[in-house]
Amino acid sequence: MLSKDFIALLKSYPTDIFNRIEGDLASRPTVAVRVNPLKGVDSLDAQKPVPWALNGFYLTERFPFTFDSAFHQGLYYVQDASSMIIGRIIKQITDDGVPVTYLDACAAPGGKTTAAISALPSGSVVVANEYEPRRVAPLCENLMKWGYPSTIVTAGDTRQFRCLQGFFDIIAADVPCSGEGMMRKDEEAVEQWSRALVDSCAERQREIVDNLVDALRPGGYLIYSTCTFNRVENEEIVDYICSHHGFESVEINVPLGCGIDDAIDSPHYCRRFIPGRVCGEGLFIALLKKPGEPKAEKPQKTKPQSKKNADKGLTALLNGDFDFSTDKNDIIHAFPSESALILAAVEKATKVVTYGVEIGQRKGKDVVYLQGLAMSAALNGDAFPQIDIDISTAVSYLQRNTLTLPDNAPRGIVLLRFGGHPLGFVKNLGNRANNLYPQSMRILSQHLPDELRSLLG
Repeated sequence: MLSKDFIALLKSYPTDIFNRIEGDLASRPTVAVRVNPLKGVDSLDAQKPVPWALNGFYLTERFPFTFDSAFHQGLYYVQDASSMIIGRIIKQITDDGVPVTYLDACAAPGGKTTAAISALPSGSVVVANEYEPRRVAPLCENLMKWGYPSTIVTAGDTRQFRCLQGFFDIIAADVPCSGEGMMRKDEEAVEQWSRALVDSCAERQREIVDNLVDALRPGGYLIYSTCTFNRVENEEIVDYICSHHGFESVEINVPLGCGIDDAIDSPHYCRRFIPGRVCGEGLFIALLKKPGEPKAEKPQKTKPQSKKNADKGLTALLNGDFDFSTDKNDIIHAFPSESALILAAVEKATKVVTYGVEIGQRKGKDVVYLQGLAMSAALNGDAFPQIDIDISTAVSYLQRNTLTLPDNAPRGIVLLRFGGHPLGFVKNLGNRANNLYPQSMRILSQHLPDELRSLLG
């Protein structure tokens, strides 16, 4: 049950959009997915499109995603429909097609980051940061599955970005909040709510903004969002950004109506998504522009020679020009050469967890190929022998079971494919194939649905 203090707070605002909030939050949540055009998937047959989203679709029923190979292949992402608006906003501010440097400051679990990747111009560099240590691994996994090679994952407080002055063209801050917009499907959000929590979140939100503004270039864009309803964490923070830091609010090219509302008692452009009236969860979002004009020329992109790896055999694994480096855990990474200087700057300033394509791990003279290579959109499919498998074998592989390949299957490292897309590696020994799928990513459940099927057909 919603608290009386929460209802009273929302109904105290000079608007009628919360008059039916108890009924709105009692409505049934929707299910939506967003497909991955980076891997050649740009539509979903017989499903209703999300009107404000790029490549977003509603599902008419809850799907058994756990047992869908296409989900594990990064061909789609299950995401709240309201949150998909960020792709539309990014398209609006990058319509010139020029690559940008993009920071998602509060990125886990990766839904908004992958939506941004699908909307950003080709060649853009994406830095995805997460403060909570337990949320870093899911972020890395989801970004790895999405397959964009120009991605850097960092961990830590947003304060670490203060020294990267004027570095980013766009910063997205989906800040920690009191979670009122998630009350429809999260009992914990209902139980933990208090006015003290609201005030505490607002203080943290101002701190995050203060940490980020210097890292944004003059004329750059800040996308501020929460999944809460109150003005304290929404309009009042936008007011703070504009008055304290001199930002200008920018109108978002998404029309009002159909459950999307405007700002409450504020002169600034904002969009509010109200669950029960919009087919999605609660969301507040604003687009803000930093004062000043960008420099006529960006820093030249060059590649530090110290990053170059002498192993020429690695270059055949990927399509494109990459630099290769090995980290302290003997994992080989590939990062687009044209953006190596950006990677070097981020590594110097922040705690980098992973970056680019994780090719493999060195074991003596051998290299054990990793799932990141199989999932990368830059993978050169001709670099490995490939075998197409059926859905039952694909699910067994994802459970990390031992497989037996056809007698005519080549020995050694083989790339398995399902539905025409890479699934992962095995080492075929003839009588059996060693499963190289990551132990940490395996499907744990043994309770298979009556029928195995894929959302993509």
